[in-house]
Amino acid sequence: DILVDGKLCDCDIVVDCKVGDPVPLEVKLTNWSKHSVGPFALTVTPYQDYQNGVHNYELQDAITFVGSNTFYIDSVKPTKDSVYFGALLFLYTGDFYLNIKFHEDNCSKDLPLSWFCLPSVHIRAMEPAI
Repeated sequence: DILVDGKLCDCDIVVDCKVGDPVPLEVKLTNWSKHSVGPFALTVTPYQDYQNGVHNYELQDAITFVGSNTFYIDSVKPTKDSVYFGALLFLYTGDFYLNIKFHEDNCSKDLPLSWFCLPSVHIRAMEPAI
């Protein structure tokens, strides 16, 4: 599961946030397999979708992470959850998306397939109300 500002995200949800306010990000992974998986890492990469097949990943002037955009995970035990917290800070208004990917390494083949199908996260950064 992915939560942005406490709201569960899936492909049909748009999360609204205010420019200049830290936005909490939570990634919860559940291991339904019969064995532990890990170690591995996942990275959150923001981008803008121009709706014409072009994605802009050069957003270092528009979005910053409070902490790191990469989560390093030692292991997730069978039938257990592992939750990772971070925060984003939007510096400009606009529609942004988060791409969450696992690092490619030798253990990727052991990760549950559902983890490779995390939903796309759509965030709309708006001016704060005055």
